Amino acid sequence: MDNKGSEKKEEQVPKRSPFDMLFSQIQRKKSDKGKSDIFQVKRFFKAFDKEATKTTNGEREQVSDTKPGPGNYGDQGKGKEESSTTKEEDQLDPDSGWWKVNQFMEKYGKKAEIHFINLNNCGLTATGVKELASLMPFLPDVEEMNLSWNELVGGSMVLLAPHLCHVTRLRILSLSNCGLTADDAGALGEALQHIPNLQVLDLSWNSDLGGALSRLTQHFSSSCELKSLSLTECSLKAEDGESLAQVLSKMSKIEFLELSANKELGTAMKTITEELKHCSSLCVLKLRSTGLRQDSITFLSSAFQYWPYLRKLDLSCNKATGGGFCEAAAQLTAFKQLELLDIHQCSLSSEDVTALTQVIPLLSNLQSLDLSSNKSIGLSSEHLFSRLRFLPKLKSVNISNCTLKKESFAGLAEASHYLMDLEMLDLSWNKCVGGNLKLLSETLKSATGLQSLLLSSCNLVTQDLAVIASAAQNGHLESLEQLDIAYNDTVSDEGWSLFFESVPALKNIVELDISLRPASSHECGPWFIHLLSNLVKLPKLKELGMQRWALSEAERQQLNRIQMENNINIHYE
Repeated sequence: MDNKGSEKKEEQVPKRSPFDMLFSQIQRKKSDKGKSDIFQVKRFFKAFDKEATKTTNGEREQVSDTKPGPGNYGDQGKGKEESSTTKEEDQLDPDSGWWKVNQFMEKYGKKAEIHFINLNNCGLTATGVKELASLMPFLPDVEEMNLSWNELVGGSMVLLAPHLCHVTRLRILSLSNCGLTADDAGALGEALQHIPNLQVLDLSWNSDLGGALSRLTQHFSSSCELKSLSLTECSLKAEDGESLAQVLSKMSKIEFLELSANKELGTAMKTITEELKHCSSLCVLKLRSTGLRQDSITFLSSAFQYWPYLRKLDLSCNKATGGGFCEAAAQLTAFKQLELLDIHQCSLSSEDVTALTQVIPLLSNLQSLDLSSNKSIGLSSEHLFSRLRFLPKLKSVNISNCTLKKESFAGLAEASHYLMDLEMLDLSWNKCVGGNLKLLSETLKSATGLQSLLLSSCNLVTQDLAVIASAAQNGHLESLEQLDIAYNDTVSDEGWSLFFESVPALKNIVELDISLRPASSHECGPWFIHLLSNLVKLPKLKELGMQRWALSEAERQQLNRIQMENNINIHYE
């Protein structure tokens, strides 16, 4: 009932004193105690509170009708204020459904919300699922339900699914790592007809779904509203890929598809790709470690032209794709809005690198590029890196473990001068960086928004740390939050001293790692004094890695004191 109707009804009621009304109620319910008494008093006196009757429709919460989009699915339903439909008296009345909901959520240390059931990682069991099912009639406005990371609920979806008919507004359902079984998939599939507005479904990390996906997908309707489907590491088999392909044409609104870490899907990729051509709204496609081969890349590239809005493409960790990009690379130009390209650990051949060298500079909207763990990149000419200058929007560049040579590193260093928006640069496990970090001096000056610099196992020497120290002291690294210079046993005590003397200039540093290589061990030199005195000058530092530095008992005690007084996690052995 709206507030205007409520006001009219109150005008028709014969006027009685608050005391008369309260007394008559007490006479009828003498047995009510505790919270029930408080509830009755509040409810009847509230009727005479003039301000309470002045609530207008304009003061009620306006439920956002923003539809979920790729990249922010997990955020839908959060941050909403409690709806005005949740009355204060309902929270105090033991007979009300909302009171029962509150009690249930409190058992798991969670707050009851009108639009969001959040039981993520709560140790939920089948008993809890059964109780939750009984509460569904009291939650008609729920839009998001997160039961993820409750491994013991597997096998109990049959208890919950029939009651999802009460939450027809449900848009987001997260059931990742719930130990779901084949029967759960069937029960959930049957419930889909009752939740026609479902837009986001996350079933990731449920390994028993392998071989049983058809029990879910066979219930997908032709009017499917699904926009996001996540099936990461579900042990999906080739037949599951075929089942998925059969319903992709029904998911014409799909924007986000995550099939990563299902190594047997590669054999069904041709069929999946053919049906994905019907999904013109696709914005994010993640196929990391799905057993793709050279021919898989060819099949996929034939569909690129059908996805004009694609923003993120992840084909990483598919080692058998090497050699497949030499022809497919040209098709990448169909992605005018591509922001992320991740092809790390794909065993790229020299021919692949040559083809990508021609294409990558044309992806003008690219913001994140991950080519790491492709050693052929470092063995080829520096031209690929020198052409990154044509990608002014690049924010993240990862070329760790690419066996860079000095020439290719020099080409990267020169091109990075033009990357004014650079936020993350990972050069780890490229030995040629050692002694040559000065080539990045101009980049450290121009990339004022740099937040993460990773130089692990780069054979750094004293002069390299001097470059970092100089950039910090000149205020060029004020935005830096993460600095990884671990596994650089080649740095002398003088280098560490130079670095720690400049550390206070890293005002926003959160993570710092100076650990030594496994099986290594060195005593701390004179620089340890600078470390102790300057750690307390880093207000945002939360993590400090010092693995395998041989510390004396006195040094351990000093670090422990700093750790306790400044809330810093210091990792040492």
